[in-house]
Amino acid sequence: MPCRTPSLLKLLLPLLLTICLLLAGPAAATDYNTGDVQAHGGWHSLVLSLGEDRHFRAIDQQSYSDAIFSVNASAGACDLPWLELRVALAENQSESATVNRVPADLRVDLASIHSGSAAFVTERGDDGFYVRFALPELDLLLEEMAEGELLRLRMMRGEDDPWFMVLGLEGAGEAIERMRRLCEAAGG
Repeated sequence: MPCRTPSLLKLLLPLLLTICLLLAGPAAATDYNTGDVQAHGGWHSLVLSLGEDRHFRAIDQQSYSDAIFSVNASAGACDLPWLELRVALAENQSESATVNRVPADLRVDLASIHSGSAAFVTERGDDGFYVRFALPELDLLLEEMAEGELLRLRMMRGEDDPWFMVLGLEGAGEAIERMRRLCEAAGG
């Protein structure tokens, strides 16, 4: 009896569903609808929507199994993107709070170091916490990410307690550019 090979679509459908669920990530502990997902190497671009709210995201979910790094923009404020890191926790959080603000440094390859701050935020009912970065030269960092290979993060949780992460940037430029186009098309 010949062996039948399932169609590529049947093989990819469960994977695509899983990716969509992971990519959505709760935005402020609210479940947004995920749509218009497109892969760009190790990054993806997508649209999050809930009612009239529209957010646009370029994400790296390949570098860590328990963390998703994203560049985000909102319809009506496309010129004010923000960086966010979501880290999965073992249980849902009981309250929404800014737990800590710490110094943070981000660097693409051997380019300049971008110093700023990171706010550690929990959202009630969410099984993760968010790191929201504030950087004075975010546009320059995004340009460097589009051309770079690795993004290095350092967050100082305490005086002698750094937290390091290294993220791959293959496809980041395309994902960020598409995120911007989608945002501007929605009325930027």
